[in-house]
Amino acid sequence: MKLYFSRALSLVLLVGAALVAPAARVCAQQRLAIPTVDENNLPDGPRPQSDAISAQSGDERPGNGQVEGNTANADEQLQNPQQFIAPLPMPTASISGTVTDVNGGIVGGATIALESATSKEKQTAVSNESGAFQFENVKSGTPYQVTIAAKNLQNWTSPAFVLKPGQYLFLTDIKLRPPDAEVSVTVYATQEQIATEQVRVEEKQRVLGIFPNFFVTYDPHPVPLTTKLKYRLAFKASTDPVTFLGVFFMAAVYQAGDVPDYQQGWNGYAQRVGAGLADTTTDIFLGGAVLPSLLHQDPRYFYQGTGTKKSRALHALSSPYICKGDNGKTQPNISSLGGDLASGAISNLYYPETNRGLGLVFEGFAVTTGVRTVNALIQEFVLRKLTPSARQTN
Repeated sequence: MKLYFSRALSLVLLVGAALVAPAARVCAQQRLAIPTVDENNLPDGPRPQSDAISAQSGDERPGNGQVEGNTANADEQLQNPQQFIAPLPMPTASISGTVTDVNGGIVGGATIALESATSKEKQTAVSNESGAFQFENVKSGTPYQVTIAAKNLQNWTSPAFVLKPGQYLFLTDIKLRPPDAEVSVTVYATQEQIATEQVRVEEKQRVLGIFPNFFVTYDPHPVPLTTKLKYRLAFKASTDPVTFLGVFFMAAVYQAGDVPDYQQGWNGYAQRVGAGLADTTTDIFLGGAVLPSLLHQDPRYFYQGTGTKKSRALHALSSPYICKGDNGKTQPNISSLGGDLASGAISNLYYPETNRGLGLVFEGFAVTTGVRTVNALIQEFVLRKLTPSARQTN
């Protein structure tokens, strides 16, 4: 009986006053219990009213079996107290970091976004003057990713990560890079290097892609030529295959016109070819290399290309008489004029006697100068359009 009373008292302490009354009734019933008598030994007759009442109320009161059942439940509840304790919330985590650029400079005012990869949860923060930021009360067990954006810098995105309960995560190596952009590099070259490049371009200039057009510059910013480059240009022009073909062709024309006064036939043709080669070589080298180097003058024609037609025509017409010096100033074109005169004078050494003399030298000089003037007009208004490499540089 003490055992039952002890269990009932424990049940009262755990479940409250709701079980006090049933426990009291059980105890009272146990104290008033009468030893059981075998009904078969009793005489037949009506039961006493008290027994009937007891039997009638037996269904309403808990019996011994019911008491034991409640006691068993109480034991189970004592052994599993977690059933009566509400589950505690899972601890949250924290995230922090410092925003810098690739040089280690602090980046304040950057926008930091914390986004969940599996839900729409998103938090934002702004880095302070020290570049620092922090997120608190972040749920654990969820994949997250941090994205940082700042003005004039590329965005930075962290790898995905999962926080543990109560974890404090400090993001490292947050370095924002400058935006990708085209880099302009200025290369400085010497004046000689620039002049060499300009001559290289001029050596590719051919009218209709065939006829040499070397002694003209279409560059709007030409630089003076060195002595070496002047001779290089003269050599290129005098040894070009098309130059030789031109001499052979003109020798045939002169042969047909019987000028100069060489004989006819192959010997006369050979003499005219030889005279033509001598005239061309001395004129190119004297007027395009020797005198320009001695007098520091530029032997090229400087294409104007802009302005009125009148100004361009005047520029072309004056070119045989006015040139640009190596110092950038305009000068009398002594190199060209002197080269024509000197070449004509040298021709007296191999022309027939009937084609020699001072008068013929000046006559040839006048013809050559007139040809140069017409050539300059054609150069200014026509030849550039017919020179493929010059059109590409326009």
